[in-house]
Amino acid sequence: MTIDNDVAKLANHVRSTLGEGPFLRAGGWHHMGAVICDAVLQQARHYRHWVQPRVEGLTKAWPDAHTVTRFRARAAEGELSAVLRTTNRRKLAAIAAITDLLAASGVETCDELRAWLKEDTSRSALLTVHGVGPKTVDYLGSLVGGSHVAVDVHLRAFARQAGVGATTYHGLRRVYEETADRLGHDRGGLEHAVWNHMSVDAGAQPPASSPQNTKGGLDTP
Repeated sequence: MTIDNDVAKLANHVRSTLGEGPFLRAGGWHHMGAVICDAVLQQARHYRHWVQPRVEGLTKAWPDAHTVTRFRARAAEGELSAVLRTTNRRKLAAIAAITDLLAASGVETCDELRAWLKEDTSRSALLTVHGVGPKTVDYLGSLVGGSHVAVDVHLRAFARQAGVGATTYHGLRRVYEETADRLGHDRGGLEHAVWNHMSVDAGAQPPASSPQNTKGGLDTP
C-alpha cells in the first residue's frame, strides 16, 4: 500500500462524505492558560462534557492569565487544581512542565507559540515532557490557530472507513496532509471538518459557538 493509494482513498471518502468544502480551521484560543490546559486535559477525555467546561472556567476565573508568565504566576499560587476541578497529578504536572518550557523558551503569547512550533527543535523539546506525544504537539498548534493535523480516534476511524492502510500516527498525519493539499483544502480545516463529522456520529457534537478546536482522543504515536 503506497501513500498515493491512501491519499486517493481518503480524498474519495472526503468528497463523498463531506463534499467539496470549503472547510474552515478552528479559531483557537487567545488565552495561553486555556491553550496549555486544553492541550493536556483533552487526552482520552470527552471534550464537550469534561474538558471544555473546565477550560472555560479557567478563562473566567483567571482572565489575566492570557500570557505564559501570568498563567505561571497564577498557577504558582496553588489554586490550579481547584480552578480546573481535577486532582490528576499527572495532568497537573504536565501543565506545569509545558508552562515552564514555554517560559524558558521566551514564548509568551498565542502568536509566539504558533511561530515557535514551526521549529523542529521546539517540537522535540515538547516531546520530552512526560505525557506529551505527537498529537498533543500538533493539537497545541491547532489551539493557537495554526493549520495542523492532530490525529485522534475520530480521524483514525474516518481513515479506516476510507480503507486507508496507514496506521501509525505520522503515517496517518501525512495522508491527511497530502489529501488536503490534493483537494485544495486548508490542512487544519480538513482535520476539523472530519472531526466534527465523526463526533456527531459518535454523539459528541461540539457547540457551534465553541472558540477552540474541539477535539480530544488518545495521544498515541
